[in-house]
Amino acid sequence: MKLRHIALLAVLGASLASPAFAQPAGGPGMGPGGGMGMRFNFDKDNTPGWALMNAEERAAHGTKMRNAKTYDECKSLQTEHHQAMEARAKEKGVTLPAPRYNGCDRMKVRGFFK
Repeated sequence: MKLRHIALLAVLGASLASPAFAQPAGGPGMGPGGGMGMRFNFDKDNTPGWALMNAEERAAHGTKMRNAKTYDECKSLQTEHHQAMEARAKEKGVTLPAPRYNGCDRMKVRGFFK
């Protein structure tokens, strides 16, 4: 009976650990190919209008922002996005929530811009 419990625990432990092995190479913050490239996520906490965009728009916005080469370019993209989302919110009769923090400022602190 004791051997049965040990075998059951081994199978259970292996099944719980298997999702960790199924993750892509690299991990959080890792760049393409598993290198130590920088990454910044845009989400509901730092993107006004997140709820007003579909998945494709969210992905495109994040890509544009991550591809910004300078802080000024980032701020310009951010301002353009805020204006578009304010207009969309107004059309839908909702209030656009303010971001909890500024993505461009955080990217600058993390060294994304020269």
